[in-house]
Amino acid sequence: MKFYLTLFLALTVSIGVLFISFAKSELHLSRKNMTKSIYDYKVRTIDHKEVSLSQYKGKVMLIVNVASQCGLTPQYKDLQALYEKYHDKGFEILGFPANNFGQQEPGSEEEIKAFCTKNYGVTFPMFEKVSVKGKDICELYQFLTKKELNGVMDAEVSWNFEKFIIDKNGKLVANFEPTTKPMSEKITQKIEELLAK
Repeated sequence: MKFYLTLFLALTVSIGVLFISFAKSELHLSRKNMTKSIYDYKVRTIDHKEVSLSQYKGKVMLIVNVASQCGLTPQYKDLQALYEKYHDKGFEILGFPANNFGQQEPGSEEEIKAFCTKNYGVTFPMFEKVSVKGKDICELYQFLTKKELNGVMDAEVSWNFEKFIIDKNGKLVANFEPTTKPMSEKITQKIEELLAK
């Protein structure tokens, strides 16, 4: 009888351990599955057309929040130069106007488009105005700034012209503060490294 009781207790403990291990692995998997791909997101172009970011699969991307009345606005010129230098090699820049900082992007999409084209000859893709931080932060920027979604890093958008680099597989690989110039060695080296892969 004592033997059967010991056997029963051993089996009960083993089943309990197996159940706990299984529950932990399920929790790990569910957390892992919370991370999304940038290609899951849809955005609206500056001309108000909905597009999926999946159209940029296989491209290296630089995503930047822009503003027309900021001390850093002249970065548009370098962003355009960067785009022209690497676009034919599989590089894209996605510009998202945002009015989060100092109300420095107050205009409509039409006004923003006209400003960028007239003053900086911008030809890289521009999108509708979004919020890049705070309670009304858009879904794409939630992904870019939260490790639980992108699986890589937490990153805060500190001002206009924060830059995020995405590799050919849609993975967030780097972010650069607003004052880092688009044509800086830090950024061009990272882009060349990713394009070569």
